[in-house]
Amino acid sequence: MEYHALFFAHIKKKYYLCSVNEIPPYQPDFEEYIRQGEPEQKERALIWRTAIGLQQVDGLQTSDYLKDLARQHIEGDITLKKAKLLIETYYKTEQNRNSLDYDDKQEADIVSQRIAELLSEKTFSFNPAQLIAIHKYLFYGIFKFAGKIRDYNITKKEWILRGETIFYAGADMIRDTLQYDFSQEKEFDYSKVDLSEAVNHLARFCSNIWQIHPFGEGNTRTTAVFMIKYLRTLGFVVTNDMFAEHSWYFRNALVRANYISVVDGISYDTAFIERFFRNLLLGENNVLRNREMHLDWHSPSTTPSTTPATTPATSPSTSPATTPITTPASSAETVEKKPMDIDNDNVKRLLLAIGHDKMSLKQMMTAVGLKDRMNFVEYSLNPAMNLGFVRMLYPDSPHHPRQKYTLTVKGLAWFNTDFNN
Repeated sequence: MEYHALFFAHIKKKYYLCSVNEIPPYQPDFEEYIRQGEPEQKERALIWRTAIGLQQVDGLQTSDYLKDLARQHIEGDITLKKAKLLIETYYKTEQNRNSLDYDDKQEADIVSQRIAELLSEKTFSFNPAQLIAIHKYLFYGIFKFAGKIRDYNITKKEWILRGETIFYAGADMIRDTLQYDFSQEKEFDYSKVDLSEAVNHLARFCSNIWQIHPFGEGNTRTTAVFMIKYLRTLGFVVTNDMFAEHSWYFRNALVRANYISVVDGISYDTAFIERFFRNLLLGENNVLRNREMHLDWHSPSTTPSTTPATTPATSPSTSPATTPITTPASSAETVEKKPMDIDNDNVKRLLLAIGHDKMSLKQMMTAVGLKDRMNFVEYSLNPAMNLGFVRMLYPDSPHHPRQKYTLTVKGLAWFNTDFNN
């Protein structure tokens, strides 16, 4: 009763008990919040933009009611918990259950709110159980199989494959395959590769776990949320814009990365998903077009930015994904700062001092030649950590007696490239 009272009080205030199709279009201007908003508003706007954009991978659109709740949360008028309560109660009313698009709107709205909630949290564990937990949280009450590994085999007709399907993992091999891919990723030594190869490797890891398709539905949205959270733990500052603006491309790129037809001369092609990740993590401007992934696409001779869909993927050194495909910029345009650019000499000096080691606070100060602890923390350590280059060995216990600091994957990538020259 309390939930319904709260819900109707909110509805009366904002919509005067309109039906779902009569709700006025309260559209949050995500771009405006991102450009002009306070830091907290910007972060919330990016999260909501991603959460709503990811629904497009399954052809779903959120309601205007959900978008208005997003706006209120961005502005600080309501919490995510209250938004969750309001949207779930909204779909319990008989009036809205009778709408024609009830099921699709309900799934899109509720899952969007839950994605926003998960992306707002700073918790993560790198294991298959985390992937399963994300699926369960996103889809409980939506799918009966939420958080359950499928026990049947699946096929899906894909537009870019002319109606063909890729081969997903067999139901009897899902758990073993997940364990294998996760163990391989844990063993991968990012300290031995440069930034370019690190990003391409992450793209391929994402492709591998998506191909397993452990759940009946919701695999792409679950994979996207998992990867965003994983990338953050590696030190990458993921703004989420790519997932918001190119969610359909993201899914199609995963399809192409896992399709092969020897008869037709088509090999697995990770170039497309690598382009996506290079834009996401390196700030490149590779052209992302869904039509170029279609098997019947033929690249015009005048367009050097594409790879024929039937051309086997090349090695990282020659792959189109490793060469920035940029839109020509005029000399008057402002050069956008790249994720690996460092304009703070104190941070550079600290990264070079740490290198491949693990250092205590005292050891770092000695290595960079500083004696003032407060000065070092404020102007060297904190900026390096905020930029995602340095991390604590015990992040959940900042004052741990054996606390030390080491470079993140992003930091190691910077250290291993010419960025430090």
